[in-house]
Amino acid sequence: MDTSVLGELAPAYVWPEPLRSRIDSLHEVIDHVIAPAASAADAQGRYPVAAIAALKACGVMAAAMPEVYGGWGLTQAQSQEVLFRLAMADPSVAQIYKVHDDLVREILAFADEETCLRLGQDIATRQIIIGQAIAEPGARADQFGHVIATPDQGGHSLSGRKIYATGAMGADLIAITSYDAVCHGMRFDLVPRDAAGLSVLDDWNGMGQRATDSGTVMLDHVKTIPGLVVPKEDQSPPDWASLRYQNGFSVILVGIGVAALRHAADFVREHARPWISVQGGHASDDPMARRLFGEIGAELAGALALVRDAAHRLDLRASGALSRAEVAMAVYAARSLASKASLRASSDIMAAMGARATSRAVGFDRYWRDARTLSLHDPVDWKHEEIGCHLLTGWQPEASLYR
Repeated sequence: MDTSVLGELAPAYVWPEPLRSRIDSLHEVIDHVIAPAASAADAQGRYPVAAIAALKACGVMAAAMPEVYGGWGLTQAQSQEVLFRLAMADPSVAQIYKVHDDLVREILAFADEETCLRLGQDIATRQIIIGQAIAEPGARADQFGHVIATPDQGGHSLSGRKIYATGAMGADLIAITSYDAVCHGMRFDLVPRDAAGLSVLDDWNGMGQRATDSGTVMLDHVKTIPGLVVPKEDQSPPDWASLRYQNGFSVILVGIGVAALRHAADFVREHARPWISVQGGHASDDPMARRLFGEIGAELAGALALVRDAAHRLDLRASGALSRAEVAMAVYAARSLASKASLRASSDIMAAMGARATSRAVGFDRYWRDARTLSLHDPVDWKHEEIGCHLLTGWQPEASLYR
């Protein structure tokens, strides 16, 4: 893999020396296992078993765990750089990994020490991966309460339905939220994938991000396991957690856009024919093609800079060096440009490739399908409204699921 993904438009990411051997091994897996299988995984539209197994084998499931628990101790910015490289290879694999990374960080923020040690050992030694079953089919995106937790033999029993359960199909543990019918509050539990009464339906049929296999999870009196994992009393996730989720999606969008641009550049150099007005023997001599590549390349470089800056701000917020609003506005701006640049790179760039690029054998359409599908997760126009509200009134967003 190139050290600089956009030539001299964007700087190569520099990893600290103690991490380089691990990152080199990860890049080998990305280049030689995940990327070559991405097109077939998209066509099949099923959980990428081999890709996830390869990621487990290189130890990256422990990347977000602090070293004290046996992990790599990556910062949030470093984790999102891993996510970017995965997204260039296969954005579905990247999204599955994103779920795991986000959940590990969130669990460590509110679980007790015993749970953290237990989970850390399982991730570091067994390389388990965590999926999620959070979203519910309510009338609003933030409406919960359809999955109910009721007391059952010293624990709880979960029943109901979850949707968009990314990572659940091949997970070792599934993070499940539920409404406690007795305490009238939300629970958060980790449940083994093979728990009695838990079914992951094979019903995901999205046009893009197909290998996430983000189908439905059915819960029929599923027993919870004490210690895995209920938040400590009065403990909430960090107020930047939702911003990390959002920036992760922007990182994946930029990865899709960069991969599309690189694929398009290879195609134009090797296969496209110059138009009759071009003064030269190659499609790469076409000034219209050069202008289009230049515009989109500049947009992607800007988007990459913004998502990297937002990721860095997440770490600064964690240390108390920035206000939440300083992180939120950077995350919202990154989402705006990442969405635009990714969609242009996966669609408009085809004007330089020509009609033969529409062949199914070329497989270029999956970039647009992935980008368009992922860009619909949290409407970007609401990010524009929130930025505008901040600029005009000084409004600062409060922490919530989608802010």
